[in-house]
Amino acid sequence: MALVSGGGNGDQNQLKLYSNWRSSCSRRVRIALNLKELKYENRAVNLLKGEQFSPEFRKLNPLGYVPVLVDGDIVLSDSFAIIMYLEEKYPQHPLLTRDLEKRGINYQVANIVSSSIQPFQNLAVLKYIEEKVGPNEPLALGKQHIEKGFAALEKLLKDYAGRYATGDEVFLADLFLAPQLDVATKMFNVDMTQFPLLSRLNEAYIEIPAFRDVLAEKQPEAPPASTC
Repeated sequence: MALVSGGGNGDQNQLKLYSNWRSSCSRRVRIALNLKELKYENRAVNLLKGEQFSPEFRKLNPLGYVPVLVDGDIVLSDSFAIIMYLEEKYPQHPLLTRDLEKRGINYQVANIVSSSIQPFQNLAVLKYIEEKVGPNEPLALGKQHIEKGFAALEKLLKDYAGRYATGDEVFLADLFLAPQLDVATKMFNVDMTQFPLLSRLNEAYIEIPAFRDVLAEKQPEAPPASTC
């Protein structure tokens, strides 16, 4: 697996992130690391070459999924678990509001994205559907579940959104929304005119360096001229 240096400030040299340039789950974690200004090493895992199934990687995550965070002797997989760990250990730039109601909404948004949308665009799922059903079905299935989830998010956030998902500060929900919105438009050609609130949030995210710097096409291991 290739070793690619990451960015950020601070003295947390032991942090290592095993990730993939195109993975929205990996991008959530990179946003968190950027916002908290944590220095880390990004170890690129080539999913198309099957590096996630190598014995080396399976020792880190038996499921064979990215991302994986290594912090000294601590090894964590699953983006939600990693982000909550970073929130607990590195309190700078809190990712959770003290408002209990809005905190609950942040959890709900994160779960909608990670549980009800993203699994249907997982590389292994798309490959399985293509092999069992047909070459056009994976994108159709992914798009269907993205639009279903976006419709729910549009309604859920209408009474909470400010400049960002739950107000005028960036919180947990935004870390999950931003990569998913980007994937929806670039990979699944979702018509975002039907989701005006989410479209507005997407425009706001791209103005934030911590979000803009994790775009898939900006990652060192991304193929030339990548658009998603």
